[in-house]
Amino acid sequence: MREFYALLGFEAVEPPATLADRAVWLEREGTQVHLQRAEAPGPRGGHFAIVADRYEETLAALRSAGHEPESRPEHWGEPRAFVRDPAGNRVEIMAVAP
Repeated sequence: MREFYALLGFEAVEPPATLADRAVWLEREGTQVHLQRAEAPGPRGGHFAIVADRYEETLAALRSAGHEPESRPEHWGEPRAFVRDPAGNRVEIMAVAP
């Protein structure tokens, strides 16, 4: 999971000591993703979106790492795609925020 989110610009940060044995926290420009360890990871409903500063380069890095982004309609005239992280969570990658 850390490697996947590193492709999106996130770096590991220390969680509170009370959570360190069961969570990994990642951060990018003040936005954090808190990953909880689970016995049976799997996809959940919904998704979250990340604006990629270098959209095409980010998609290429994801593909090179074995994650296949799926292009979606450009609702606001800018490219966007969806990809699943290693636990099956749906992540929207956007070139520009709506």
